[in-house]
Amino acid sequence: MAPSMISLPPAACCAKGTLHEGTTTGTMEKIGDIDVYFARPASNSTEKAVIIFGDIFGIYQNAKLVADNFAARGLLTIVPDLLDGDTLSTDDFDSKNVDIPAWVQRHPPDLVDPIVAKVIAHLRETLKVERIAGVGYCFGAKYVVRNLKGEGLLDSGYLAHPSFITTDEFWAITKPVSIAASEIDSIFTQKNRYDAEKILIDLKIPFQINVYGGVDHGFALRTDMSVKKNLYAMEDAFKQAVAWFENWL
Repeated sequence: MAPSMISLPPAACCAKGTLHEGTTTGTMEKIGDIDVYFARPASNSTEKAVIIFGDIFGIYQNAKLVADNFAARGLLTIVPDLLDGDTLSTDDFDSKNVDIPAWVQRHPPDLVDPIVAKVIAHLRETLKVERIAGVGYCFGAKYVVRNLKGEGLLDSGYLAHPSFITTDEFWAITKPVSIAASEIDSIFTQKNRYDAEKILIDLKIPFQINVYGGVDHGFALRTDMSVKKNLYAMEDAFKQAVAWFENWL
């Protein structure tokens, strides 16, 4: 029997997007054998860190720019390769030929979880980070949720248009979580959103759900910024994450 879902599996909308312009300022490095983009704050502080759990495009321009923006606000920010190099290319934006279900099957939790564990352990044990936040976009949101419990994992979380989260995973959350949702998302639907809200109320943990009208799944990371409502939603969703971490990290 298939598990109950709080957000649906990735689909064609997960491959839609626009590549964002800008100059990235971080560096590509390694944590063990894992490729990681590091964006460091001007202070070089490692007291607090953000891990960006990205979408099916992995470490690419848009994710790097978001990491740089978090670093500009004083947070050490990293984007690890959760997919062992098996990412979609941004050349596949809006492609009808991408087999998303087949791609998802190649990246189950038993392959992704060990990568996440290594990254968190490196931040805590080697870099001596005291507080860690998780930022999850689409596919990556599942792995924020899976680590918002217990001690020594993530201390706070932010999810933007999450996909592929089971209801059981959501019920296990014990840490503060903020969600940026699209009103018309076919992956994190209105019903999913209401179900998530009911669970979070019952869990009695700090939470926030902001709903952005008329923008598509992926709006917080891959939106067409030439459209006014898209630009506003993307920028405000980022401010939402920053404000959340200022209070809950």
